[in-house]
Amino acid sequence: MDTSSQPHDSKASVSLAAAGLRLYDTAGHQVTPFRPIEPGKVGIYVCGATVQSSPHIGHIRTTLAFDVIRRWLLRLGYQVTLIRNVTDIDDKILTKAAANGQRWWERAYIYEREFTHAYETMGALPPTYEPRATGHIPEMIDLIQRIIDRGHAYVVPDEQGRPSGNVYFDVASWPEYGALTHQQTGTQPADEQAAANDRLGPSIDTDDQAADTDEEPGKRDPRDFALWKAPKPTDPPTARWQTPFGTGRPGWHLECSAMSHRYLGAEFDIHGGGLDLRFPHHENEMAQSHAAGWGFAHRWMHTAWVTQKGEKMSKSLGNGLSVDQVLSQHPAWVVRYALVSVQYRSMLEWSDQSLQEAEGAYERIRNFVDRAGRILGAQPERDRVAGLSADDLPEDFVQAMNDDINVSEALASIFALIRRTNTIMDQLSNSKRANKDSSMTQVSQALLSVRGMLDVFGLDPLSEQWNHNGGSQLAGSHEKALDTLVRARLDSRERARKAKDFKLADQIRNELAASGITIMDTSSGPTWTSNC
Repeated sequence: MDTSSQPHDSKASVSLAAAGLRLYDTAGHQVTPFRPIEPGKVGIYVCGATVQSSPHIGHIRTTLAFDVIRRWLLRLGYQVTLIRNVTDIDDKILTKAAANGQRWWERAYIYEREFTHAYETMGALPPTYEPRATGHIPEMIDLIQRIIDRGHAYVVPDEQGRPSGNVYFDVASWPEYGALTHQQTGTQPADEQAAANDRLGPSIDTDDQAADTDEEPGKRDPRDFALWKAPKPTDPPTARWQTPFGTGRPGWHLECSAMSHRYLGAEFDIHGGGLDLRFPHHENEMAQSHAAGWGFAHRWMHTAWVTQKGEKMSKSLGNGLSVDQVLSQHPAWVVRYALVSVQYRSMLEWSDQSLQEAEGAYERIRNFVDRAGRILGAQPERDRVAGLSADDLPEDFVQAMNDDINVSEALASIFALIRRTNTIMDQLSNSKRANKDSSMTQVSQALLSVRGMLDVFGLDPLSEQWNHNGGSQLAGSHEKALDTLVRARLDSRERARKAKDFKLADQIRNELAASGITIMDTSSGPTWTSNC
């Protein structure tokens, strides 16, 4: 894992460019200037996965979107604390574990590890901390008691008048309910934008959590939601905790309020997640946290869905793509590019075309970086690339990123600089000495800038992340040696293809694939990456 983009100096100063950052706030429905609660520091809480099955592309889109946001905040000079939770207990985990003869905590950990591997493979920086819901039961019990004491929750008694284990938030007691989504009744969307989003239904991130409904008797109002849930008869003893409210387990919404408060305090800068979490999850989080007397998140940021052929990616539609499946067919760099090249609030259409465009981008970037490095005789040191602040990067790129993380415009500025510099390199052989020196300086500056901008997206092809995966063949003697060996096999394959010996060509491709080498045939010849 390449960690060079993470902060090391606790006294790092905020860049001049930071003053121009503007971000969308879901609650306010507008883009506004970003000002952190504490100067120089940003606290972010992002809702993580419910680890009941393997990760899919729909899950990873949100993770990578906030990874880019975090990387940009780091370039602006902020110290960033990012908390991403793991929901390791819910109805689906318990049900699926029982159906597969597993212990529920065993199943949760198996898939938690799969998610971690997917995040790492896709180049996401690790969170500052990744708390599990089951590790914070005492904080949840304290929070429930706090809400009860303030008159905004109630305990349902059993037939003998004892606490049943069911505790509900009293929505009617909280007039501010609906402040995030502007829902007039707490059950209906308040505007057409919200209605259009809701018509798509829950995304792959939460379509299983949506089934975690509050069906127990004793609710005073259909809008009330569970803070604590009495166990079902089928729940194993290890999935039950003793509390003053009775035996049970936490409600889904409660978990995030307790964990965000534990690690970020009563107030923090940004709460993020998929757009489908907006209601009911984030609405309920906001209500219960404010009802507890906390300030909670100052800004809400939500990522849009991944779609296929205009339909939201969902397991129920049968078009959810597992990360392993996609990575078996495409290099991780290409998949990451396809996922981060669309602005986080825009729907991302997942298709063969989007992956082909990502492969084309890889070819153009790789060819530029390789060519510029050969002309200059060396590449900028990785530490120098990672150490560039926002103030060191091209102005058009900075303006795009400061405009609510407008990645499309930011990427356009990268490719515009690549085109201009390619023209300069084309003319170098005919340049006079004085002009040549000036041109070489321009190439050197452009190469550093391009790699620095790519690194904001986690896509610098010479970073440790992609060198380990064979993303570039310019850094290190081992990579050079491997490139020489692979190129020799590719040359043999090309000769076989020209001789129409397709059996031999396929055999070479299969041999390389068996060794973890993926070949991409491009207009300028074959390139390769390693999945090892």
